[in-house]
Amino acid sequence: MDFEVVGLIREIETIATGSAVRTRKYLWRRYGRDHWRKMKGIAHVRYADGSVWLAELHWYEAHGIGRKLLKVKWRLRRL
Repeated sequence: MDFEVVGLIREIETIATGSAVRTRKYLWRRYGRDHWRKMKGIAHVRYADGSVWLAELHWYEAHGIGRKLLKVKWRLRRL
């Protein structure tokens, strides 16, 4: 499902770092070898059909590479 983040991501937390990131080898091959972290946060997202939801997002990020593989984990409330 296509979506875009509207505004800022807040309540950002680290879920896993280092060897606890299970997709670490895939991330190394695809984006580069760095210190990857799995993160989560809450933001407003707009779907392709125009609906806007408050959602929990999960993604991976590394310093100098940025956020990758952003996905909506839970839709919390429709706005």
